[in-house]
Amino acid sequence: MSLNPIRPWRNIPRRISRQIMVGNVPVGGDAPISVQTMTNTNGHDVRATLDQVIACAEAGADIVRISAPDQETTAALREICRESPVPIVADIHFHYKRAIEAAEAGAACLRINPGNIGDVARVREVIRAAKDNGCSIRIGVNAGSLERHLLEKYGEPCPDAMVESGMDHIKILQDNDFHEFKISVKASDVFLSAAAYAQLAEITDAPIHLGITEAGGFVGGTVKSAVGLGNLLWAGIGDTIRVSLSADPVQEVKVGFEILKSLGLRTRGVQIISCPSCARQGFDVIRTVEALEQRLEHIKTPMSLSIIGCVVNGPGEALMTDLGFTGGGAGSGMVYMAGKQSHKLSNDQMVDHIVELVEKRAEVLEAEARAAEAAAE
Repeated sequence: MSLNPIRPWRNIPRRISRQIMVGNVPVGGDAPISVQTMTNTNGHDVRATLDQVIACAEAGADIVRISAPDQETTAALREICRESPVPIVADIHFHYKRAIEAAEAGAACLRINPGNIGDVARVREVIRAAKDNGCSIRIGVNAGSLERHLLEKYGEPCPDAMVESGMDHIKILQDNDFHEFKISVKASDVFLSAAAYAQLAEITDAPIHLGITEAGGFVGGTVKSAVGLGNLLWAGIGDTIRVSLSADPVQEVKVGFEILKSLGLRTRGVQIISCPSCARQGFDVIRTVEALEQRLEHIKTPMSLSIIGCVVNGPGEALMTDLGFTGGGAGSGMVYMAGKQSHKLSNDQMVDHIVELVEKRAEVLEAEARAAEAAAE
């Protein structure tokens, strides 16, 4: 948590958790909340899968998961893990031998579902492979695949059943002297997920992987994930997140980052503050924002940009952003820099000029960051 003494209502005290490593990415403790996604290519196709992993990494993914349902995929993982710019998590269901193969192929983490991986003896073999190959493990409890005895005990998937499942499997790992694990308790129901995660957070210090599973399409799934994950993150719960959408994995990464950025938990790229537009707008706000989002995707340096259609809220928003443009009249508006009026600009030059200003500002900020790092060495 970064303390904000001036605006204490912005502070989010994070739950204290152990830190583990997923490859070279720390998860838990005081590490930044990492963003994950999952490929949807054929795992046998090394080139297509690597291309998608790289695209997700360029969008900001810290970790990428790949489903490993067969030997062809675990064999392909060897090259994928070697060439990937980010750590790879192997997603394992039903067959414990795939987990062993994935660990030997170089996966940084094994995601196993305790409800379908098999008996304790098989889980022990997976633990041994993880130890031997320097893998971490994610215990992935899912409301849709809880163990039969828990469904019989509780009658239906519920927070108590999900947490009991997770804690049972934590015990197996700990009994085998394995502690490099994180845990998730996912459901497609926001209420069920939130309640299970809140309960889990109270009884373990393991890093928590947040997600609302099978959230839906791009719009519906984004809203559902923002409500569920945002609620938990605001409460300080969560060390790594994955937004599950029926959409391009790159979109999952972008949505995950936007959720974190909205809470001040991560910063990356340009945060555009824009109005919904109305009859007062001095230019086409919607099309302008769409163009700027596309043109500024390559900027990774954190900064804020306000694009407001009129002078009702424009000057006020510009006071709090690095750069701003407020619509006026007669086909022009005002450019703000560091909260102060800078110069007038015609609407038809707006997009190109703002992109240029953002790029220049990014160069300055990056140079300052490099200088600060050099001074600290």
